[in-house]
Amino acid sequence: MSSKKIVSLLAAGTEIVYALGLESQLVGCSHECDYPEVVKSLPVCSSAPDMTGISSKEIDTLVKKTLTEALSLYKVEKEIIKGLSPDVVITQTQCEVCAVSLKDVEDALNNLLKKDAEIVSLSPNTLQDILSDIKMVAEKLDVPEKGDALIEELEERRDLIKHKLKFVENKPKVACIEWIEPLMIAGNWTPELIEIAGGIPVLATNGKHSPYINTEDLINTNPDIIVVSVCGFSIERTLQEINLLLQIPGFNELEAVKNNRFYVADGNHYFNRSGPRVIDTIEILAEIINPKQFIYGYEGKGWVKFDF
Repeated sequence: MSSKKIVSLLAAGTEIVYALGLESQLVGCSHECDYPEVVKSLPVCSSAPDMTGISSKEIDTLVKKTLTEALSLYKVEKEIIKGLSPDVVITQTQCEVCAVSLKDVEDALNNLLKKDAEIVSLSPNTLQDILSDIKMVAEKLDVPEKGDALIEELEERRDLIKHKLKFVENKPKVACIEWIEPLMIAGNWTPELIEIAGGIPVLATNGKHSPYINTEDLINTNPDIIVVSVCGFSIERTLQEINLLLQIPGFNELEAVKNNRFYVADGNHYFNRSGPRVIDTIEILAEIINPKQFIYGYEGKGWVKFDF
């Protein structure tokens, strides 16, 4: 059994550690780690600029300016990590905007610890990448059999949805909005999740980073279903800016709006988190796209229908 002390600087990494049953070895986490609830009692090993009360457009401007100046959005709390003396530090290379990056961690740990800590970096772009990262983390933490069991359970839940939809021919066009201003469509693993849940993803390509689009692209594509799952935002936070979408010229004429198939989902906890709950996201999409076939109970907490 593994006895390595773990610091996770990635919310998805923290969830993987818990799903593997290794929570007793987790000694520190990032400022973004918020699930399970108990993780909030751990020492926080990173920080970020306070973006409370500013709009998505202002956040986008701040992020782009910071990255243009070759600075990091995040600060790694070196002294806290030094005091925790971890054996393993989990981070990521998938997105400089989403979480503490590999470079941030390497720079912070350089000659900091009295022993060598292994840096485990996740880099998921697809659903298979997420499952492979879970397997890798399990192997690095000396519990490969727990990793295999977790992946088997997750794949069974995914395959159950695929099986139930095997003979369903009606596949609506689904646009999943990841940022409101400027407008961005969810890429990476999200298009595949939409396909598994019985939809046809539009305006983004599986395995590719989320693209910015023009409002005209959305109008011309005319999706049957729109899911707004803003990166890092709760449902409540997203609803604060939903009017920016409603004001787009021609928005009210979209099929999704006319047929009352416009939804707001928790992007922070589900759609944008590359851990075990990615399967929860497929189940959420299945509930939204095929409500007659699937009722998992996420409505109200994982997603809501927006009534005009």
